[in-house]
Amino acid sequence: MKKAPNIILVGPMGAGKTTIGRLISQSMGKHFYDLDKVIEDNAGADIPWIFEKEGEDGFRKRETQALTSIIESDTSESVLATGGGIVMREENRAILREGALVVYLYASVSQQLYRTSKSSHRPLLQNSDPKATLRKLFEVRDPLYREVATLVIETDARHPKAVANKVLDAIKRHLDMETSVS
Repeated sequence: MKKAPNIILVGPMGAGKTTIGRLISQSMGKHFYDLDKVIEDNAGADIPWIFEKEGEDGFRKRETQALTSIIESDTSESVLATGGGIVMREENRAILREGALVVYLYASVSQQLYRTSKSSHRPLLQNSDPKATLRKLFEVRDPLYREVATLVIETDARHPKAVANKVLDAIKRHLDMETSVS
């Protein structure tokens, strides 16, 4: 089997990127990064505060800087869980497509709503109709996730360990196919 490259998880809020990313990194012996946590550590503030003070555009600039920094400085193999909006900037999509195996963790809008309903740390959902917000975000972002994805894995009604195992199997099959073709 070909050596596994860096693995980057993309997908909407509530898809399980952080939880599944940790499980994958443990299983593969790779370093784990949660991009939102990296941004918070670099800023010395949480994401809701960054959104409040700098707006979404300010946050997206920080996101691009953190993504670039991790990709350029991490010489070891890693698993990176991104934020749901990482694909909104073309610059980020180009970075994602270069030199990583990108896994889109697909979650339906109803599943996203269920998984995020108790969270107060999601600035884009702090409104009177989070379901409508999630639906609009899905319509815009789903094609962008698919554009950068090497693999698409459905997460609805699945336990995180089951999803992680499915991702690991898909990565192995993908790398085996690449090896047999080259």
